[in-house]
Amino acid sequence: CHLIHYLRLSHHLIVLNYLICTFDKLKDVSSEDIKITDAVFDGVEVRVFEPPAKGDESLKRSVVYIHGGGWALASARTSLYNNLCRIMAESLNAVVVSVEYRLVPEVCFPEQYHDALRATKHFLQPDVLAEYSVDPSRIAVSGDSAGGNLAAAVCQQLSKEENLTVRPKLQALIYPVLQAFDFNTPSYQQNMNMPVLPRDVMINYWIDYFNGNYALAHELLINNHTALNVGRALSFRARLNWTSLLPPSFKKNYKPVVQSTGTAAIVEQLPALLDVRAVPLLADDATLARQPRTYVLTCENDVLRDDGAMYAKRLERAGVPVTLDHFHDCFHGCMIFTVWPTDFSAGVQTRNSYIKWLDENL
Repeated sequence: CHLIHYLRLSHHLIVLNYLICTFDKLKDVSSEDIKITDAVFDGVEVRVFEPPAKGDESLKRSVVYIHGGGWALASARTSLYNNLCRIMAESLNAVVVSVEYRLVPEVCFPEQYHDALRATKHFLQPDVLAEYSVDPSRIAVSGDSAGGNLAAAVCQQLSKEENLTVRPKLQALIYPVLQAFDFNTPSYQQNMNMPVLPRDVMINYWIDYFNGNYALAHELLINNHTALNVGRALSFRARLNWTSLLPPSFKKNYKPVVQSTGTAAIVEQLPALLDVRAVPLLADDATLARQPRTYVLTCENDVLRDDGAMYAKRLERAGVPVTLDHFHDCFHGCMIFTVWPTDFSAGVQTRNSYIKWLDENL
């Protein structure tokens, strides 16, 4: 069973890596002369995109961007993310800092989180912002998929640090992965076999992120790790109750999968399953109330749709201004596919909506 899971994930990673490498040979798309430099922020590699300076211009807006890829794939330097960040820098006339955090299997949780947090905190220092001519009051933290997970976790931590003089104005999360508590939300049930990100692959990404064993995959899939007899999970259950957090159009006719008796040892083996730094949807209401104005983009054909929708609803209940931007005909990962031969309308549509929101709110 372990071998089968390994081979399935390995095949998925091989295919995705092939696609990424293929796309990486494509020509970058940009009509502006964006200056691109690689730097190191507190030990973390970043790529900085700077639009050309204009004569009498004041300070620029900025976005700290954290790329997706299951904490294991992609890079700030690949064509897909290079193109996205160049277009963002050009469209917003903003400085974009793309974080090159370390990946599985080189490192596992919490190192990806620490990399993203260190790079962001370094950039938020007044002297660093001044170096890049960035307005300290107009900074967003953003990311897609696993990068959306890291962006949300970073924003939560920044909101708890009392000594910061500069804080993000916005967070923008693109089909973020935010919880490993319930792998049977309606979107996980509806899209369990959806290409790009099937449910079993997402579970294996989590296992890899936590440096766990694939033998646990089936237990996670049926929610044995958060059964009613798992004491450590009980206090979090209300924070992920999709029956009260999702709209009827998302819930449809799906039923909750709650085991009365499960396997408490799973949480002992993978304690990060209940660590808010890995699972931002587990945060308490007081933490959520301190979050900046938020944008959450979700896609109907995506196992992670409900992660984003539940987070948006919890933030809204905590008093945070939230925009939930849902796309009925789109799929997980679509926003980076905007360059031939994968110039999908879904990619252009979601990217334009995301950039429009940033432009109006940043």
